[in-house]
Amino acid sequence: MKFTGGCNCGNIRYELNGEPIRIGLCHCETCRKETGSAFSYFGIWSKAKAHVRGESRSWPSKAGDRHFCPQCGSSVFGIEDDASDEIEIKLGTLDNPPSPLGPKYELWTIRRENWLNALIDVAQHDNDRT
Repeated sequence: MKFTGGCNCGNIRYELNGEPIRIGLCHCETCRKETGSAFSYFGIWSKAKAHVRGESRSWPSKAGDRHFCPQCGSSVFGIEDDASDEIEIKLGTLDNPPSPLGPKYELWTIRRENWLNALIDVAQHDNDRT
């Protein structure tokens, strides 16, 4: 399976090979502010299965460096640290709707908006995953 995506202006493009390692939603304050929405919807792939091209800029967060396009401002991906083998892709940046990639867990549910219901049959974590 192959996925493609990128930022709004096309400066950053990526290809992802294979299924993600895991898929989740995060309701933490950092993710809400980064996305400008109630939560972040993301997939984790091995860096070896992700090919990113184009210029990005980043800012440090508790979860690692968050990369965005310096031209259009789209948040596209995150990398925990240089030693990590994983890359976090913002699934809203996929070229095709991410419908087949349903979340398997929710993070920071203590911050979930009270008008959002918990997802059925997915792991719920008050804070970070254990």
